[in-house]
Amino acid sequence: MSPNDPLRTNFDVVVVGAGFAGCYMLHRLRGMGQTVRVFEIGTGVGGTWYWNRYPGARCDIESMEYSYQFSEELQQEWAWSERYASQPEILDYLNHVADRFDLRSDIQFETRVTKARYDEATSRWTLDIESDTHASTEVTAQFYIMATGCLSSTNMPDFPGLDDFEGDWFHTGRWPHAGVDFAGKRVGVIGTGSSAIQSIPLIAEEAEHLTVFQRTPNFSVPAHNAPIDQALQARVKADYRGFRARNSAMPFGAFADVEGREESALNATEAELEKHYDYWWQRGGLIFLASYGDLMFEEKSNATARKYAGQKILDLVDDPEVAALLTPDQVFGCKRLCADSGYFETFNRPNVELVDVKKAPIEAITPNGLRTADAEYELDVIVFATGYDAMTGALLGVDIRGRNGQSLVDKWHAGPRTYLGLGTAGFPNLFTITGPGSPSVLANMVPAIEQHVNWIADCIEHLRSTGLREIEVTLDAEDAWVEHVNDVANMTLFPGCNSWYLGANIAGKPRVFMPYIGFPTYVAKCEEVVAKNYEGFALS
Repeated sequence: MSPNDPLRTNFDVVVVGAGFAGCYMLHRLRGMGQTVRVFEIGTGVGGTWYWNRYPGARCDIESMEYSYQFSEELQQEWAWSERYASQPEILDYLNHVADRFDLRSDIQFETRVTKARYDEATSRWTLDIESDTHASTEVTAQFYIMATGCLSSTNMPDFPGLDDFEGDWFHTGRWPHAGVDFAGKRVGVIGTGSSAIQSIPLIAEEAEHLTVFQRTPNFSVPAHNAPIDQALQARVKADYRGFRARNSAMPFGAFADVEGREESALNATEAELEKHYDYWWQRGGLIFLASYGDLMFEEKSNATARKYAGQKILDLVDDPEVAALLTPDQVFGCKRLCADSGYFETFNRPNVELVDVKKAPIEAITPNGLRTADAEYELDVIVFATGYDAMTGALLGVDIRGRNGQSLVDKWHAGPRTYLGLGTAGFPNLFTITGPGSPSVLANMVPAIEQHVNWIADCIEHLRSTGLREIEVTLDAEDAWVEHVNDVANMTLFPGCNSWYLGANIAGKPRVFMPYIGFPTYVAKCEEVVAKNYEGFALS
């Protein structure tokens, strides 16, 4: 039976998800001669860039860095149009990759994996498949790889009354492909995270009236997006290998070729601080976090950035009371820093209103709008910009059962536990690409994905070449790694506020810091594990 026969039910590897991770995983495995099937719930490739089509959606990592590096030909032939690529352009890129490497023939779209159980006698996984286009069935594979992404499981608040709302409502993470017409509409946006900060300025331009319901304000720096610098693109393409290597040596796997960083804000005078921060503010983007080397390590240093950003909000927003509501009171950068295009200035528009739902919480959705503890708001459209069940939501959304029928939900009841973010004890031959305990969301995602895919592919090849059929994380290695991840995090200021890095945006979710901080250190550890014959794993 052909590897890509739609009736085939047994594979060497099954991959779930067809975003950056799933597409490259498929490419690597096919090149090794493995039989592979990718299952994807959407109708096309793209992952998060397939689903997130809200107004203003774009990457917050610069285009020349947010792309694959596994193919030099691909790097040279693709030309980005903007400093920060928009969602449509990134989706175009991924569709180009899927076409160029003929990936679609091994991807089954509109298909969901609902259950996965490990058979200890055969060392294989059996997966239950539900499909809109194919018969629901079971498939088996020796290796089961979750490439479902860190930000793919939407967080939808359980507000009473939503079913009775007579208008239209949308979540930014599941945006209609045809778009949404806000003209002449009274619109409410719930949330002020990254997707809200990107979409609010554009919605405000179109809507008759926009009400923003904010629980917690976020820091944001200007993106200063623009058409890509052609001279820069040419320089990078002339030495893409060196460009990638320099970035991979940086703590976040990005921002290498930027000058002007200083070691500590504590060594600067007030005038020097302002001049320094002015430079980085004008440069724009998340690189602001690297303006001083100790911003995320020293509270006093961080306070200088917090003060500067707070003053910028006061300068940009005309109404001092609104500016005060928009000013965060937490550590600068402990929640993911946002990059915007006119976000704060949007609140100067006469058709935009800011509502503090920390002071007066949302009580219910009504047929005609929304009710808080203080007032009722008539709305035609509600946009839920309420984020994701980050890092674990998609993994726990499948009923995964390992040895002795143990469920992953039960195993992770007190928080995710992995070794290197690649696997978890008790679940042999299960790999998680950019899983909790790896740099993932605190690194440039595409290189982080490629590093994981390459590690997993090389591991599978090692097992095949040595006649082994099973690999499993040891409990001791897992316990030590979880402790190490938290020790590293506690050396920084990242755990210092209720962020989605900790799962704090999901009611009832255990508060555990999930990403590993430090991309080069992590990569070195992964290489060391392999050099020591997969130390921390049991192979059989």
